[in-house]
Amino acid sequence: MDTRPVAIPAYKRLLIGQGTSFVGSMLTQVAVPVQIYAISQSSLYVGLVGLAGLVPIVVFGLYGGAIADAMDRRTLYMWSSTGTWAVTLALLFQTLAGLNSIGLILALVSVQSAFFAIASSARGAIIPRIVDAELVPAANTLNFTVGNIGQVIGPLFAGFLVTRHNGFAYAYSLDAVLFTAALYSAFRLPSIAPDGSAPKLGLRSVGEGLRFIATSPVLVMSFLVDIAAMVLAMPRALFPAVADAHFHGAVGPLYAAIAIGSVVAGLTSGWIGRVHRQGVALVVAIVCWGGAVALSGMARQLWLVVGLLALAGAADLVSAVYRQTILQTYAPDEMRGRMQGVFIAVVAGGPRLGDLRAGATASATTTTISWVGGGLACMVVVAVAGVLVRPFWRYDTRTAHAVAIAEA
Repeated sequence: MDTRPVAIPAYKRLLIGQGTSFVGSMLTQVAVPVQIYAISQSSLYVGLVGLAGLVPIVVFGLYGGAIADAMDRRTLYMWSSTGTWAVTLALLFQTLAGLNSIGLILALVSVQSAFFAIASSARGAIIPRIVDAELVPAANTLNFTVGNIGQVIGPLFAGFLVTRHNGFAYAYSLDAVLFTAALYSAFRLPSIAPDGSAPKLGLRSVGEGLRFIATSPVLVMSFLVDIAAMVLAMPRALFPAVADAHFHGAVGPLYAAIAIGSVVAGLTSGWIGRVHRQGVALVVAIVCWGGAVALSGMARQLWLVVGLLALAGAADLVSAVYRQTILQTYAPDEMRGRMQGVFIAVVAGGPRLGDLRAGATASATTTTISWVGGGLACMVVVAVAGVLVRPFWRYDTRTAHAVAIAEA
């Protein structure tokens, strides 16, 4: 692994804060669907968790990106992170009160998703300002790897907690405590004011960002293949039902499995920055993701399901690094906040739409059909689209006219 970005103090604090808080956020991300399943006994209701978060992530991801281009990114990151923390406390209070209200939980998920989208847009736009251009792939790999470590530790611990008396309250409480690390790292960041070339905040600035993407087949395809991967092949909403039916309720390993593979891939990721045909690499990685997901849906031994999902996670880490790197190196600084807003809307919104797709399909058919069929559909769609869009397939960092990233 290329660890050179860690030598930059501002980036190091951001990385540590993100990693610590991510462990806590994964506790909540597991506790919410399991709590809803415990109340409703329905995969469809679990899928609605994704829908509840989808619209706020799209709307506030796009607008939050525009805000990040128009104001100090440190300030925006700090206040939006504070909002995310406050909603976690609200989830704790509704659990302690024993309300058992699916509607209230979904509403809180919706509000938290809005704050998350704004914070993520700001954080993604901060990184190219505090690390050198050649270190951006390594910085992104470190970010995703640390985040995935949180996705391993968090779900495994959450799987233990939610089976205990008052386990949901314990999960939300620990999330609130751990999230203070993100608040501290945001507070210690240097001021990252806009360079003055971005337009004034408004819907027009959002439209300019979308038009910038629309004129680039490379950027369009980087988003579309990710949407296909997450909407068609993300099996997350099926985990509570499958664990209950086949694995005696052992939901923690299922939620952690994808992240386990991503961590292993991240720890052996030194080669990623040396690949120049990033369009081809992105297509191959997502096809591998879909294939591994499909195979895991046919397995009936927990260790095999976890192993195949881990393989899918390794492919997902590779694709995530390339998507983020293409986006950050393609756009000028005054456009990066809006690019990150679209990135968050797609990356965080796609899995939530995938939750709805998986839950609804499972309710209409079976969990196996929803799980396996989605993985196969992802493979076909991404392989065909990737080859047909020639500028994306031929994209090469050695010849691409990417805009240089401003140094910190």
